Amino acid sequence: MNGFCPSFVTVEGGRLKKGKSGAASTEESFFLEEPETPDLGKPYGILVTGIGGTGVITIGQIVGMAAHLEGKGVSVLDMSGLAQKYGAVMSHVQVAQSAEELHASRLDTGGANLVIGCDLVVTASTESVAKMAPSRTRAVVNATVTPTAEFVRNPNWKLPGSDLQADIADACGGANTAFVPATELASGLLGDAIATNMFMLGYAYQKGWIPLAAGSLERAIELNGVAVEFNRKSFLWGGRAAADLERVKRIAKPADVIAIDEHFSRNLDELTERRVKFLAEYQDAAYARKYRSLVEKTRQREQQAVGSTKLTEAVARYYAKLLAYKDEYEVARLHADGEFRKKIESMFEGDYRVVYHLAPPLLAKADPRTGEPRKMRFGGWALSLFGILKNLKGLRGTPFDPFGYTQERRTERALIREYEETVESLLKNLTPQNHAVAVQIASIPEEIRGFGHIKVKSIVAARKKREQLLATFGNPAVQKAAA
Repeated sequence: MNGFCPSFVTVEGGRLKKGKSGAASTEESFFLEEPETPDLGKPYGILVTGIGGTGVITIGQIVGMAAHLEGKGVSVLDMSGLAQKYGAVMSHVQVAQSAEELHASRLDTGGANLVIGCDLVVTASTESVAKMAPSRTRAVVNATVTPTAEFVRNPNWKLPGSDLQADIADACGGANTAFVPATELASGLLGDAIATNMFMLGYAYQKGWIPLAAGSLERAIELNGVAVEFNRKSFLWGGRAAADLERVKRIAKPADVIAIDEHFSRNLDELTERRVKFLAEYQDAAYARKYRSLVEKTRQREQQAVGSTKLTEAVARYYAKLLAYKDEYEVARLHADGEFRKKIESMFEGDYRVVYHLAPPLLAKADPRTGEPRKMRFGGWALSLFGILKNLKGLRGTPFDPFGYTQERRTERALIREYEETVESLLKNLTPQNHAVAVQIASIPEEIRGFGHIKVKSIVAARKKREQLLATFGNPAVQKAAA
């Protein structure tokens, strides 16, 4: 609740809804042969990688307990470091015929015989890849990409530029790797993504990549004492996926019809029309026409000067972003349109209530420590106020707008005017030589994020960058040097 955002919502009481399993009617129709397990002539190293809070360490503990039950030597080293929930976690597991054969708890470089990659990003990290060797390592990897905690700390975080699956396949050898959409399958089969990691363990076992018996692993699951039947089924379905992946996919995810408005925009016209529709709902038809006018003007001029659409695409995206700044009217509209309530109802069940945490400009008192508005709690009755406020959006930007006199709202309106003037200037002087710089300038609003003092800081940086790029745009010598 300390994050600086104009609106937070908490759900108090109740419980998360579990998805519906699509697997119950098909469980009896599978027959799995017992796989041939690896030879333990030498210690066998297993690296389990994933994200904290999802049960990665539990997988190592299950393997360790199963080895103990069989009287084998085992060591388990969990490498969570300072990781909190959603940070990268690794578990180094080594199994041998006897404890005397184990001399180090951490896997050496190239020392993993098996990698159970519960998260693709963590598995493709430098530290994980260093434990793999083409002649030695087999890997089963969850193909679903889940951002790590770095995504929260760094707003500019992106997936590494390299192909993550290719990096892993190169390290292990293509024939030794299996990429499985485990999160989607586990959720579809068992109704909860938490089943993913146990599903991965079952997959690896059925492939014959774990030097332990199924009975020992299942007994270890029982001794763990947490959601025993659920985890047993997760393990079993992982094994079935290893035996017949395509069949399991069909059971887990029957063919769905994707609504036309749920896919990414496929061309410039679709990109523009979506935003025209949104801006009409945000404000009115005249506001949307204003947006369309500048986009079409940019399209015509860019075609004449360059024969491209890159600048138009940038204007279509970022002019809309500036026009649709999230003010009090928009927060009210989004809460009151019914979709938010439907989403809450689809996620929670039982006796729960929704609490809104808001910092109304005319009511919220300043926090004595930070100087920023302190949020206030509002119950479900706030929806009635949202319904009234959303109908007053016609006041936005007029002399009768009570919120429009704040510094933040004046700055947001100024950004729109500045962008319009900048684009007009770019179009007047657009050439093939400065076209790439023009696209960069038109895309600068991408870097304006957050609310309040956080947004102010990003605006200062964005304006500085704009001035620097405008100097480049108007200087042929600088353009040539940059090229």
